[in-house]
Amino acid sequence: MGGVCSRKREQQVNEESINRGLSVRYFKSGSSKWLGSSILRAPSDIKLRNGKCPSLMELCIYNICEDMDQYKTLSMLPRDINQQIINELIRSQRLTELTLEAFRDCDLQDLDFGEYPGFGDSWMDVVASQEASLLSLDISGSDVTDSGLMNLKDCKNLQALNLNYCDQISDHGLECIRYHSNLTTLSFRRNNCFTAKGMSALSGLVNLSKLDLERCPGIHGGLVYLKGLSKLESLNINCCNCITDADMKPLAGITSLKELQISSSKVTDYGVTFLKALNKLTLLNMEGCPVTAACLESLSALTTLLYLNLSRCNLTDDGCEEFSRLQTLKVLNLGFNEISDAILVHLKGLKKLESLNLDSCRIGDEELYNLSGLQHLKCLELSDTEVGSNGLHHLSGLTNLESLNLSFTVVTDAGLKKLSGLSFLKSLNLDARQITDAGLAALTSLTGLTHLDLFCARITDSGTNYLRSFKNLRSLEVCGGGLTDAGVKNIKDLSSLTMLNLSQNHHLTDRTLELISGLQHLKCLELSDTEVGSNGLHHLSGLTNLESLNLSFTVVTDAGLKKLSGLSFLKSLNLDARQITDAGLAALTSLTGLTHLDLFCARITDSGTNYLRSFKNLRSLEVCGGGLTDAGVKNIKDLSSLTMLNLSQNHHLTDRTLELISGLTDLVSLNVSSSRITAGGLNHLKPLKNLRSLTLESCKLNASDIKKLQASDLPNLVSFRPE
Repeated sequence: MGGVCSRKREQQVNEESINRGLSVRYFKSGSSKWLGSSILRAPSDIKLRNGKCPSLMELCIYNICEDMDQYKTLSMLPRDINQQIINELIRSQRLTELTLEAFRDCDLQDLDFGEYPGFGDSWMDVVASQEASLLSLDISGSDVTDSGLMNLKDCKNLQALNLNYCDQISDHGLECIRYHSNLTTLSFRRNNCFTAKGMSALSGLVNLSKLDLERCPGIHGGLVYLKGLSKLESLNINCCNCITDADMKPLAGITSLKELQISSSKVTDYGVTFLKALNKLTLLNMEGCPVTAACLESLSALTTLLYLNLSRCNLTDDGCEEFSRLQTLKVLNLGFNEISDAILVHLKGLKKLESLNLDSCRIGDEELYNLSGLQHLKCLELSDTEVGSNGLHHLSGLTNLESLNLSFTVVTDAGLKKLSGLSFLKSLNLDARQITDAGLAALTSLTGLTHLDLFCARITDSGTNYLRSFKNLRSLEVCGGGLTDAGVKNIKDLSSLTMLNLSQNHHLTDRTLELISGLQHLKCLELSDTEVGSNGLHHLSGLTNLESLNLSFTVVTDAGLKKLSGLSFLKSLNLDARQITDAGLAALTSLTGLTHLDLFCARITDSGTNYLRSFKNLRSLEVCGGGLTDAGVKNIKDLSSLTMLNLSQNHHLTDRTLELISGLTDLVSLNVSSSRITAGGLNHLKPLKNLRSLTLESCKLNASDIKKLQASDLPNLVSFRPE
């Protein structure tokens, strides 16, 4: 259920966001200038823009793409032109297996087919025809098998290869890259078929500098094959719960390592001792590992360490004096541990710290003065701590702070005056019920703010006058229930906004939609639990950059949804409302770019699921209104990109449903609670090797039935109900 009423704060390790700075792309020479500048636009945008005509090149590329079916080959065109053409066809999802044939032998350098619909083995022959020219290839999320991967044997100059989520590739397929010695970047996330034996194929990749094996549960014992990779600088084995202390031993000899990510593994203090020899290591992520403060003795030997993540490790104050030895640190994450104020005295000497996360730790005002000397701090997370107004004066001297999170603390309006001198502050989170208009008034000197979170704060229409001081705001959340349309008048001129959350302000009406219709940069708009209805939706038609829209618990009806048909960039849509029916879903079929669709309470029937076929790119889907039978699930079984599926509360679903969705092998989360599912039907889930969360409450089975399946066939399943 996607309503914003329930803030999801305690998110676990996220495979996509642990280190967003690490890209798997590789761009070189000629084609890189086109990829880097991204001059192409959707066909509808090839028109006068800011008074300027499109370039001749743009018009040519557009026309070729429009008439692509007429060309048998483009090999006579310069490589850089072909690169632009195929980039645009991929971006607009107009490339087909047939039109791809025109690019045979075109000497293309960079091909990004990541999560492209329908990409499989039959496409790989044209890809391989680029031979020695091909430098970078992304086929993540595709249906390519071992057989298809074998086509790359002659692409000897390949330098970057992304095989993330390619769950049909096994050890056998990776044999083809054994002799691709020019590879510098290899990413193979979330694969259950890749084992320690298969890792032997990596031993000859002598130029490899970046390797990503996140969520590969079968690689225990395979890191020994990396010992000779003397240029390896970055290794990501996050969420590989098979990794133990023994796997750390072979890493001791890879002294070129600069970044190591082992979060949610079984590595303990003993395993960390093997890392002491990594004298170039700058980044170490051990979130969720069963370590104690004793590991700090080993880490203190890492004199180049800049980034350390020890969140969710159940650390206590015992032994935390060792933190004082980590003098080189710039980023330290200790969130969600059992540490208290006592640790702060051991952090005051870390003068190079730029980011400190103490989220959900037992931190109060008394020892906060120990942070006052950390003059390089730019980011400070104190969410869900006991910090109050008295402690804020210790932060007033941290004049380089750019981001401060005080959500769920006991800070009051009066205390916020002490932040008025933080002139470099860009992001401020005050998601706390005790904050009111008076607190907002105390912040008006912070004119550089770009992100302001007042989610639960009790801001009224009168208080929104103070928002006028923040002309640079890009994201704003005001969801305390005190706003009416009158208050939105003070928001409508914040023209830089890309994200606006006004949910739970129950008195907002269609007039609000009219007022914000000029916020042309909006990408995310949250209006959940308001009185917004169908009549006002036409005001959103001009917000063509919208990617996410939440209309859950509003009074929008089927008829109004037709007015959203022009929002071609929309990726996420929440229509969790009982009045939405099959007719509303029918009105949305033009939104083919949707990746997330929430119809939790909508009254969708088997007939209505036919319209779901239009949304081939869906990654998450919730249809829980009770109107589905197994017949309706037939229209869901081909949505092959789904990673999250919620069909709970459809009481007529049987074991046949599990059989139908058994081909959705990318599923990570599945909920079919309150149905007729039995223990016998669980066998159909065996192919879902990526499943991490399974909810079957109020079904004809018990926890022991799920545990048997977990032990035998679902190695990644970490959360299930009944439990």
